[in-house]
Amino acid sequence: MRLRLTAVNLDCPDPLALAAFYAEATGLPLHGRSGEDFAGLVAEDGLLIGFQRVAGHRPPTWPEGEVPAQLHLDFEVDDLDAAEARLRALGATVPAVQPRPGLWRVLLDPAGHPFCVSPRKPRRA
Repeated sequence: MRLRLTAVNLDCPDPLALAAFYAEATGLPLHGRSGEDFAGLVAEDGLLIGFQRVAGHRPPTWPEGEVPAQLHLDFEVDDLDAAEARLRALGATVPAVQPRPGLWRVLLDPAGHPFCVSPRKPRRA
């Protein structure tokens, strides 16, 4: 048996707002059936990044704290500094803890989920 990942879903207080943040950051289009309770972005390979409304959502308190991160997304970028600046302009914040800032950066999306950006790796032939 082989599993194929088809979706990753994040809990949040405002699905359309969080989808808009990630749409701007990734260039992925908003799924046509997105609405106020669930919104999604669709990658070319069909992978859906979904955002679902949860009443009383509490953002993660990464790296330590009472609410664990539970999961995080990783993205490759061409330039760490430029990506961090653009993501901050879109509404991301940068936590004080940066385990390996020369190799990757941890940011928090507008709903508080940690995500990482790292330099794009050359593709092997």
